[in-house]
Amino acid sequence: MSDLGTQFGQIDIYLFDQLLRGRIRPGMRVLEAGCGSGRNLAYLLQAGYDVAAVDSDRQSVTQVRRLAADLAPALPGDNFRAEAIESMSFPEGFADTVLSIAVLHFAKDDAQFNAMLASLWRVLRPGGLLFCRLASSIGMAERMVPRGGRRFLLPDGSERYPVEEALLMDLTEQLSGELLDPLKTTIVQDQRCMTTWVLRKAADRQSRSLPR
Repeated sequence: MSDLGTQFGQIDIYLFDQLLRGRIRPGMRVLEAGCGSGRNLAYLLQAGYDVAAVDSDRQSVTQVRRLAADLAPALPGDNFRAEAIESMSFPEGFADTVLSIAVLHFAKDDAQFNAMLASLWRVLRPGGLLFCRLASSIGMAERMVPRGGRRFLLPDGSERYPVEEALLMDLTEQLSGELLDPLKTTIVQDQRCMTTWVLRKAADRQSRSLPR
């Protein structure tokens, strides 16, 4: 058990599912937007992925740089940047896979949510995979208290920007993305719910961006 912990760390179980299915393979360039201290990156760094990451918290990025220096010292330090997701400095089409895990629901309003999502989509190459896990109202909308706009107070006491199925399906269409899995939502002991949203970007470069 300890060996598995060393190998995979605290990786998100739904991301692990994508790895098991061969959608994210060693050698791919994987960018995590909102990496925190790097709990999802330990395995990727050890397994030969070309890892990059951003987070608005400089201390978190410093931790991830140290983790990368230990597990994948050949990766350049500039792969790990302290910057806002909506203004990432990586070039268009930079990554084969973009991860956004428990991040988008921190948006303060529609404008910031759309800006973050547009930035994730921009840095994803044609044919690439966008993997998102975010708070939703699916299955417990009646237990959330409106705070204005799409912001809600959740039963666990946190305030979030939760999405719903109709919004995610509409965004999928706006982006001309291919929904690779049905939307999957986990209700966590009637306190909050998290939805997994997995998209493939069109390979023919005709994929659209979100309207400004």
